[in-house]
Amino acid sequence: MQTLEVSLGERAYPIYIGTQLLKQGELFVRHMPQPRAAIVTDSNVAPLYLQRLTATLAEAGVQVTPVILPAGEEHKNWESLNSIFDALLAARCERRSTLIALGGGVVGDLTGFAAATYLRGVPFIQVPTTLLALVDSSVGGKTAINHPRGKNMIGAFYQPQAVIADTETLNTLPDRELYAGLAEVIKYGLIRDHAFFDWLEPNIEALNARDPAALAYAILRSCENKAAVVAADEREETGERATLNLGHTFGHAIESGMGYGKWLHGEAVAAGMVAAAKLSQILGLLGADNVGRVESILARAHLPVALPALGADRYLELMGHDKKVEGGKLRFILLRAIGEAYLTADVGRDALLQALAASVSHD
Repeated sequence: MQTLEVSLGERAYPIYIGTQLLKQGELFVRHMPQPRAAIVTDSNVAPLYLQRLTATLAEAGVQVTPVILPAGEEHKNWESLNSIFDALLAARCERRSTLIALGGGVVGDLTGFAAATYLRGVPFIQVPTTLLALVDSSVGGKTAINHPRGKNMIGAFYQPQAVIADTETLNTLPDRELYAGLAEVIKYGLIRDHAFFDWLEPNIEALNARDPAALAYAILRSCENKAAVVAADEREETGERATLNLGHTFGHAIESGMGYGKWLHGEAVAAGMVAAAKLSQILGLLGADNVGRVESILARAHLPVALPALGADRYLELMGHDKKVEGGKLRFILLRAIGEAYLTADVGRDALLQALAASVSHD
């Protein structure tokens, strides 16, 4: 097991990465103020891991309430959130009871938001079971639900007590979900870690094939990058944390415009990162050779590299609801180079339309 720390002063917490962690009850109990927990999971993950974690906690003397949600991004909404509250109230969960998010990004975001708001805040632990959740959404304290007008528009910053990442859960992950997670892994190389990107290029096929050593290295390096960014800019106030949203302005528009669940989050982000790279090229920031490198590595990870044809006006409308909009102006994460991203509002409408035209699929 390897342990990283997200350095946030009094809100600092560890990220544990290893195998057989779902069987280590003491690891959970040390971060629980009382021996009561509600495990929130979904209909995909519950048959695989709920019984195992419940047994581990019971053996450690923890009373467990299971909460099983329907799986899928389309269920990241008020209805699912309220079903968590219903279960917590029915079980008489208290302020020192711990919520445990067992699942991917949807479960993690829902559980975190429930923890932030139930009884005005209760402790929670992230137990990510997808690559995307493990390297990105479980770390950093962003919690939210979707709104029909935009993704993740209603939520809170609320840090977990710990992230406990048992990498053996990736063995049951469908290939499509694995590839979606690789989009976020590649993102770290693009935004701040050129050396990591240089490692990813010759190793992407090994990651596709779930090579244990390659996956272990990619996961650790990704979590190190995420932890460093969150520690430097927890609430996205300086612009550094915003760089984690490379491709997300386009990607969230895809998810909203296509209907939640049609594209996986990582798939939408992949196409969005190519669009952001092309926009960077149009603005004279990034050379065509580097745009090609971005497109190539994502395609080799079996990810989409073109935007769906929603129409330019629809994209502009959807992007207008992005959380990075400030003073009515769209802000984008762009690339000055591989490994160097920045936040800017200095993007003209003509350049954006040109980027959209260059990025949309013509199939």
